Amino acid sequence: MKKVLVITYYWPPAGGPGVQRWLKFVKYLRDFDIEPVVYIPENPQYPLLDDTFRDEIASDITVYKHPIFEPYRLASLFSRKKTKRISAGIIQTKNQSLLEKLMLWIRGNLFIPDARKYWVKPSVKFLTGILEKEGIDTVITTGPPHSVHLIGYHLKESKGIKWISDFRDPWTSIGYHKKLKLTTRSKNRHKELERMVLNNADKILVTSQTTKEEFEGITKRPINVITNGFDHLRPGQIALDEKFTISHIGSMLTGRNPKNLWKILGELIKENKSFNETLVLQFIGVLSDDVMTSIRHFGLEGHMKVIGYVSHEEAIKYQQKSQVLLLAEIDVEDTKGIIPGKLFEYMAAERPILGIGPENWEVAKIVSETKTGAIFEHSAHFQLKNVLLNWFEQYQQNQLAVSSVDINQYSRRELTRKLAEYI
Repeated sequence: MKKVLVITYYWPPAGGPGVQRWLKFVKYLRDFDIEPVVYIPENPQYPLLDDTFRDEIASDITVYKHPIFEPYRLASLFSRKKTKRISAGIIQTKNQSLLEKLMLWIRGNLFIPDARKYWVKPSVKFLTGILEKEGIDTVITTGPPHSVHLIGYHLKESKGIKWISDFRDPWTSIGYHKKLKLTTRSKNRHKELERMVLNNADKILVTSQTTKEEFEGITKRPINVITNGFDHLRPGQIALDEKFTISHIGSMLTGRNPKNLWKILGELIKENKSFNETLVLQFIGVLSDDVMTSIRHFGLEGHMKVIGYVSHEEAIKYQQKSQVLLLAEIDVEDTKGIIPGKLFEYMAAERPILGIGPENWEVAKIVSETKTGAIFEHSAHFQLKNVLLNWFEQYQQNQLAVSSVDINQYSRRELTRKLAEYI
């Protein structure tokens, strides 16, 4: 059985979407004759925690740990809340305090490529012995944080190992990167490191076709698209909400705010008494103040239910019993290749997906091919309103459902099969 070393910053008890991709790959790699050995920080500063993920790790998986210096710990002495949000990539652009502006400038210009850069040198030194001890000749790094890729770069340079670089998100083209108040010199340094990683990795993994095309303009190295996925199909039937519940799972931030959707829902509660009596807007996760303000503006405050962050296990239950699942992305060109991991779990929940995103959003193609919902641009009105009314009528008749096709290609086990072949 071939051994590979997986280097990742996010690992249980980390919560949120960042941990799930490689947690699931590690879970299934043995089924395809690959033995994963995992390397993680010993004392990380995770913005979200979810202990239920620990149950997914086989007891005999080898996990190595090494200490990391986390500058965010020092920053949290000034503002724990702001530090936690920046650490998670949640950056509000409106009404920033002087402290927030300073923290963003420091994060963007002094910590390149990111605040986990101090883990690179100690890790390279530590892992040199581990590679020899375990007889490993293939290393996989996954980012963000993209400093993890620098560990792979230096190990390849010093040990001549095979190196696969996995990008869960793009590097310099991702939305929050532009909010870091970068100087010209810092921007150039980020791009230089990005080129260095892309042109020295033996193989590259990305989660969308858009990111693949972007990277193909930078490197000639082989690039493969392996999306995120779901762990298993919906286990049996679960009682649906009695109300017409439209649920959003995850962070609903300012940039993703689907104002036109709120406007249409505001119209429908005025025009349709039954709609007004049964509509519930449910948010499981972070909800920004700007989104709350928009919802109130369109007269929907009485229909809003904010649950907050829950474990992944609980989130799946909310998905399965909701009438409609809402997916939203920022309305800019840079986000058309962003495919949220929750999309695939929405598909597994077998509830209609309502997506609001940018023009040519890659999600639209996936949803269309699998017949799992409907995707609209942020400016849509007439067609979006008609779909909502149609779904509501089906809900009233207890017939609101989806007849999905070919979604098993996005199961974690099937995706791991593709990964094993690529390795």
